Amino acid sequence: MEDNNKSYFGEIGSAVKTLAIGMKTTLTEYFTKKSTEQYPENRKTTLHVSARHRGRLVFSRDENQNYKCVGCTLCEKACPNDSIKILTEMVEDPETGKKKRKLVDYQYDLGDCMFCELCVNACNFDAIHFTNDFENSVFDRDKLVLHLDKEVYTGGSLPNLIDGGAPLEIGKFNTKTK
Repeated sequence: MEDNNKSYFGEIGSAVKTLAIGMKTTLTEYFTKKSTEQYPENRKTTLHVSARHRGRLVFSRDENQNYKCVGCTLCEKACPNDSIKILTEMVEDPETGKKKRKLVDYQYDLGDCMFCELCVNACNFDAIHFTNDFENSVFDRDKLVLHLDKEVYTGGSLPNLIDGGAPLEIGKFNTKTK
């Protein structure tokens, strides 16, 4: 334990010094110019979203719009809060006669997702990935439960969102200085 050799008045002086530093920081921030992103008014023309932003989970599909998921349930097991639920069934392949697992339903709860990307890392088939689509607000929580095998993701609500949206130009036309 350290010995505190400051007197009563030394402690008061230290407190006043700390208060002055805090007030200086506050006054400095008060008089600096602020910039404000004009959202949602200009979101279609000027909003930039990083391409690596994790907004929502979608299936990767081939050129025939067939999904790559084989129903192995590795992503469901990797999910820390059970926001993925997979339903599969065993069907017999008519060509080989062997039983094969078939995906029946891939349920993803966007409202419970932590966006940790553990499910994407666990997938050996590159069947799922995160897009940077961030406008997912709804009034009914049940609409956040998505069935990824039944929907075809077309690219979100903003133009060129997958590529990052508008080019990043801070301080030019996508911000407003007050």
